Amino acid sequence: MTKTAFPFRDRLLLWGDRFAPALTFIALIAIWEAASRFFNIPRFLLPSPSYIVTGALDQTLSTWLANIWATVKVAFMGYLVAIVVSIPLAVGLALSRFLSRTVYPLLVIIHSTPVVAIAPIIIVILGTSAVPRILITFLITFFPIVVSTTAGLLATPEELIELSRSLRATRAREVLHIRLPYALPFIFSALKISSTLAIVGAVVAEFIAAERGLGYFIQLQTSFLRINQGFAALIMLVAISLCFFQIVGVIQRIFAPWSLPKKQ
Repeated sequence: MTKTAFPFRDRLLLWGDRFAPALTFIALIAIWEAASRFFNIPRFLLPSPSYIVTGALDQTLSTWLANIWATVKVAFMGYLVAIVVSIPLAVGLALSRFLSRTVYPLLVIIHSTPVVAIAPIIIVILGTSAVPRILITFLITFFPIVVSTTAGLLATPEELIELSRSLRATRAREVLHIRLPYALPFIFSALKISSTLAIVGAVVAEFIAAERGLGYFIQLQTSFLRINQGFAALIMLVAISLCFFQIVGVIQRIFAPWSLPKKQ
């Protein structure tokens, strides 16, 4: 029997595969709403989805846009600084045994230090401007990029390195034309992980010292027991984080499609 003998069934399976995530999400929201109403869960403990929507509408659009922009700006700038610093640092760690033995342990120590614990110290030293919030975001996002990029650079096949050296390629050309292209799958994987961590870093910084931003908004509203508005801001943070993740994926598909994982 040919593969096209059941076109309707094949089309149904295709639609099911395509819309399964959205349908699952809608089902979870419906279950959440029904459970909130059936079990009469107090709104100040777990607001229903409809009550969260009501809380979101209680704030003006300008208020939401101002807080969203404050968070996105800090997250993006911290993420950009992490990329600019981490990739050259990873190149140095991959090519220099001295740097690998001296700098890498320091990076591990910095990453092992809870950023939430040192954030107040950073705020005291640098003040309450956007600079300390960007620094906190950077500290949370840079390490995965450094580690993954270094691993990708070192994973370059040795025969390619020997071939480039036999052709008298300079160290710069070896890095730009061989090591970095081979490491792109590793780099983009790290960039996707760090894109979501950038939002976490921005929110942590806003919890410590900020006058605007979704993290500050959540802290303010929950202090007045407006849990539904806090949930609304949380949903917006998740949406922003997913957008960051998808943007990195789109950039990878446009500029380095060959670095995408092969579908089974």
